[in-house]
Amino acid sequence: MRLQLALNVDNLDESVSFYEKMFDTPVNKRRPGYANFAIENPPLKLVLFEGQGPSGSLNHLGVEVEEASQVSDAEQRISATGIETTGIDDTVCCYAEKTETWVSGPDNTRWEWYVKTGDADVLENTIISSSDTTCCP
Repeated sequence: MRLQLALNVDNLDESVSFYEKMFDTPVNKRRPGYANFAIENPPLKLVLFEGQGPSGSLNHLGVEVEEASQVSDAEQRISATGIETTGIDDTVCCYAEKTETWVSGPDNTRWEWYVKTGDADVLENTIISSSDTTCCP
């Protein structure tokens, strides 16, 4: 399990170069307007979205897990506390196939619990099953 931090950036090339140097880690996936890093130390999934919001602002936070059952367990645990979730969906977004659930904090901070199940060629959200949800911008 590792935390995900998704940032909005103005210049993807400049940002990729900076984070490669800062974390001594090459970019993991690069697509138009999008890049992500699978950083081992500290365990972090860093995602960059070019032109999706004010530069340097938070896009969303997440928890990447290893198995779909961990998404289900988290969704059940969170919803049992009274926090509203989107339910569990199989989606394609952010250039990946995922099983995920989303929650919003009191300040509308968006959190995604997910497992990546494959690669995809699109950034936009496509729901494969279950309820309506909001994925990547």
